[in-house]
Amino acid sequence: MRTRVFAGLTTGALALTALTGTAAQADDRASASRATPPKITKVTVNGGKDLVVGVSKKTFTIKVTATDDSGILIAFAALWRGGTSADNPQTILVPDIRMGDCVRNSDTTSTCTLKAVADPKASNRLFDLTNAGAGKWHVAVAADSMDDGAVERQKYATHQVKRAAKLTADATPEPVRRGDALTVSGSLTRADWNTHKYNGVASSAVKLQFKKKGTSTWRTVKTVKADSRGKVRTTTKPTADGDFRLSYPGTATTAGVTSKADFVDVR
Repeated sequence: MRTRVFAGLTTGALALTALTGTAAQADDRASASRATPPKITKVTVNGGKDLVVGVSKKTFTIKVTATDDSGILIAFAALWRGGTSADNPQTILVPDIRMGDCVRNSDTTSTCTLKAVADPKASNRLFDLTNAGAGKWHVAVAADSMDDGAVERQKYATHQVKRAAKLTADATPEPVRRGDALTVSGSLTRADWNTHKYNGVASSAVKLQFKKKGTSTWRTVKTVKADSRGKVRTTTKPTADGDFRLSYPGTATTAGVTSKADFVDVR
């Protein structure tokens, strides 16, 4: 009977232990078959970009490439955090998997494209995103070969999962006289995965940036701090026509964001 590295969900957790024989290590397991285990050669989560989630569910892609002399039957991956392993995680993001998701690149190598959902409103606690879950997640991967070989890596890599942010900017007055004060105000908010609303980001550093008309380069005029409600307000004295915007660099748990540009006519 062919072994399966990922057998599905058992008691609400991903069954990464559905291998025959004795596992070598928790993070590097191979089947007891005499066949040489396949090799995982590449894993890409969300196109290599941070997984940024707002207050509603977001579908993202995981691509797994594996190789074996006999060919690849199927490959799989999931994101997990907390707990001791992907066998018993605090939270896990598990893709749907179908045999058609895997495409042969050659006789020995296949790439499996998997669709997963990150959902702050998931009804099952195991799949539910909360604010505490923002940050670094482990990437677990596994593959089965055509000759019953199997391999599993519970900590193949890590990937950042971040809360989405929003930032507005408005410059007044418009137009403004050369040398007079221009006020730029805005609001910095981020997704709260617990309440499913966007709330102000307090005391965060935000950059005021300017791009002169006819150029393509943004320069930072100054850095200011948002107040306790995420409100930003600062002044500057422009000397030329151009665009103003606010930019927030983000953190390990919150995605960076830049406001729309507001053009100011200086007279």
